[in-house]
Amino acid sequence: MQLFRFAWHLTGSVADAEDIVQDCFLALLRPECGYDPARASLRTYLFAAVRNQALKRTARPVEAVESADYATPERECFDGEIQHAVQKAILRLPEGQREVLVLAHYQQMAPAEIAEILAIEIGAVKSRLQRARAGLRSMLAAFAPNPEGK
Repeated sequence: MQLFRFAWHLTGSVADAEDIVQDCFLALLRPECGYDPARASLRTYLFAAVRNQALKRTARPVEAVESADYATPERECFDGEIQHAVQKAILRLPEGQREVLVLAHYQQMAPAEIAEILAIEIGAVKSRLQRARAGLRSMLAAFAPNPEGK
């Protein structure tokens, strides 16, 4: 489920996310699979594989974000607009920032694990995460409560 959510957040598409995760697991079963337990954990390998598959797919326009199949009318009333705005904002982030943000917040990974998956330095992870948060803050400012009452 975590791999699916990661793929979905990267692509904005349920169908693409399902295909990506399935392709990654099928690739793991092939004899020519490059997984080496001495180099990385299976979790790290699979997250990196999902990321690589998502990068190979063409990006969809932000307007093509699909709503979740499991949404109920009550849930839609409560958080549909905000959830959609957040997803659109995440998809507008530069790819590197989006990947780090999704892994840190939605997958709750530590910076060291993110750095290993993305093959970048921990400092780069922290920098990208900070820029992603600032970008989201800016894009979602209209949804923030105004403490001054203006």
